Amino acid sequence: MIRRLKYQEIDFKKYTECLENSEQQKYSATLDFLNVVSGKQWEILVYNDYEAVMPVPYMKKFGLKIVINPKLCQQLGIFSKTDNIEVNDQFLDFFEKKYNIWYYAFNDTNQFTKKLKERQNFLIYPADYNEVRQKYSPKRKRKLRLDEEVLQNSEVRLVTMNEALDFISQNTIGAKDEKDKQKFLETFSDFEKAQHLQLTAFFYHKTIINIIAVYSDEKTLALLGTFNAKEHIKLSGSSVIIDHIISENIHTKIFDFEGSDVPAIEEFFRGFRPELKMYPILFNSKKEIIKKMTKLL
Repeated sequence: MIRRLKYQEIDFKKYTECLENSEQQKYSATLDFLNVVSGKQWEILVYNDYEAVMPVPYMKKFGLKIVINPKLCQQLGIFSKTDNIEVNDQFLDFFEKKYNIWYYAFNDTNQFTKKLKERQNFLIYPADYNEVRQKYSPKRKRKLRLDEEVLQNSEVRLVTMNEALDFISQNTIGAKDEKDKQKFLETFSDFEKAQHLQLTAFFYHKTIINIIAVYSDEKTLALLGTFNAKEHIKLSGSSVIIDHIISENIHTKIFDFEGSDVPAIEEFFRGFRPELKMYPILFNSKKEIIKKMTKLL
């Protein structure tokens, strides 16, 4: 039986145990991550006694809940000990009947009888670093061969949000307005307070020219943002930083590129020769949402 539980009704101990023992395991469904990106505006669908769970984030419009994956939250979906199509179908049926869904992304392990639209993601799984680097494309390997002058005058190291704030603020692309950008920066700060943010900078002549932001936990490093000074884009600092992060962590952690539909970014990611993983999504237009809301009223 599937039940719908509000945030305050969730048994977080059982929820976390279900996630940790699940076949699907995704950092983005964890309590720490979801609380930050959604501002605690999420609830769950639960199968029997937490045999399977499905986190459902939402925003409020006209007094109603509209389901949408928060920014920086790529995949959610159903989590269970073994991915079960029959159980997944029950979740999907309940979900579509009971919610106003704008955009929701399941995880790359979830399978359904019904054919859903898909998006792409790129992952590098734990392995020996030398084996991982050997697979890089010839172009990516060339980008990592820095000139002697750059080598002598550059440094890659971790920085704090205070050190990175001005640079990230000046080089953020994609924010629709100043308010949106501030919300983005606040999310980074909240991740840092929760000890899950890792900011790595490329310094050239003691000045930051690139920063890579990742969400970090025991099993995964997930790319949250890439920030570059346009005047130094040809120095390939972002490639150097990502290679550095991979070299330090890939023996024990997944590196999650978080995918992209932008051709140039996709090409950049593919240069590291990650594994392509497709994940199913639900998307409805505003017109379809209004029609559904009218039925539910």
